[in-house]
Amino acid sequence: MIMNYPNGKKFIKQEQKINLSIYSKDRGIYSNRGMTLEEDLNETNEYYREKNIAVIHKKPTPIQIVHVDYPKRSAAVIKEAYFKLASTTDYNGVYKGRYIDFEAKETKNSTSFPLKNFHEHQISHMEQVLKHGGICFVIIRFSIYDEIYLLEAKHLLSYWDRMKNGGRKSITKEEIKQNGYFIPLGYQPRIDYIKIIDNFIG
Repeated sequence: MIMNYPNGKKFIKQEQKINLSIYSKDRGIYSNRGMTLEEDLNETNEYYREKNIAVIHKKPTPIQIVHVDYPKRSAAVIKEAYFKLASTTDYNGVYKGRYIDFEAKETKNSTSFPLKNFHEHQISHMEQVLKHGGICFVIIRFSIYDEIYLLEAKHLLSYWDRMKNGGRKSITKEEIKQNGYFIPLGYQPRIDYIKIIDNFIG
């Protein structure tokens, strides 16, 4: 199926490499199971819902279907579609009566996170969420090390402003470690970001 952005540019999905699941007794945690950050977060959110901890969902992306084939009467195959509008962030929901909104990003870069991974409309959305008292952040995975960090949106916005004012076009890993929170990988939940949120909402 052909997917296109609102500006007509084609959407190209990158293939994911799959690795086997390995349990390390020495480390006491499950190592990289070949799952994407999105899959790990979806599994984590399902755990939160089942345990009545929080209600967080991945936002659906609305599409406009423009070409459908009907190879047989009982089946339809979508051949071409467009994203109807630019997406904001990946996830939202509620925890302890507070609105939560966050983006999830991965990078193969080992020393920094490129700000080009964000779009202007996503930054504007995060600013609005913070303005109205919501909890907003980004979860970043350094895939080379399989390390995951939570960075509050207020810090991301300051780095974005720095770039806009002629500064560096990335956030160094050291800056993320200094201002963010390391999330150790677990089993259930896989990425326990709610425990991190408790650190900064009191």
